[in-house]
Amino acid sequence: MATGSANSINRRTWRRPTAFRNRYTKWAVYGAVLALVVWSLASLQITPGRFLSGLGYGYELIESMLPPETGNEYTLRLFDRMIETIAMAMVATVAGIAISLPVAFGAAGNLSPRPIYYLSRGVISATRAIDGLIVAIIAVIALGFGPLAGIVAISFKTIGFFSKLFAEDLEDIDMGGVEAVRTTGASRFQTLVYGVVPQVVPRFTGLAVYRWDINIRSSTIVGIVGAGGLGVLLQRAYQRYEYDYVAAILIAIIAVVLVAEFVSAVVRRRVQ
Repeated sequence: MATGSANSINRRTWRRPTAFRNRYTKWAVYGAVLALVVWSLASLQITPGRFLSGLGYGYELIESMLPPETGNEYTLRLFDRMIETIAMAMVATVAGIAISLPVAFGAAGNLSPRPIYYLSRGVISATRAIDGLIVAIIAVIALGFGPLAGIVAISFKTIGFFSKLFAEDLEDIDMGGVEAVRTTGASRFQTLVYGVVPQVVPRFTGLAVYRWDINIRSSTIVGIVGAGGLGVLLQRAYQRYEYDYVAAILIAIIAVVLVAEFVSAVVRRRVQ
């Protein structure tokens, strides 16, 4: 009897979503979405013939990649760039997080005055608005080719990601513990160290490892515009039509990313 009553209550309380209560409105929305998709395909000149011919070219490309290049000279160069990629990610993660910490504390509305809060949120929005490859191109123009430009680009993107998520964690802390430390006569800095930091250390560690994982992936890409790492080799191999070497580079990128993903997963499980 109780189950029947619960089912009847659920049937009485369910309501059709307001946007689709009128069937004409529903079909009008579906028609508008379909028209937008068709218009987008037409404007981009995506045709079935072009797609099928692309499949044929793709098959030829994959065939030219096999077997991957495994010569000693190529392997040593690949290993050197792989080490450079990992080093770029490590340095960029540490530098980006170091810059992100004051920004994150400033962007926490429960810890900062309004002027600092809005300024920090503006910094987060600005760093999130610009794509990493655009930043890498600007860094290459300003600093020249090499890993330094890649470190600057990856650090820049780390600020927007890490600051935003860590600021949200800071806003979710228990303010009762913070007030308890403050009532003992602690200074603002002591309040942060003893009242705030212990509550967010596990989350900070998890975010740092997660961002390092992302930076490993990013460091394999920014090299395409000359910012160091495996991307430099990938771009040069494409330009020289050395597709067998391209395959070897792609395998190396996948290996680096998988190892980083495994390490990241292990560390996050331990800190949670």
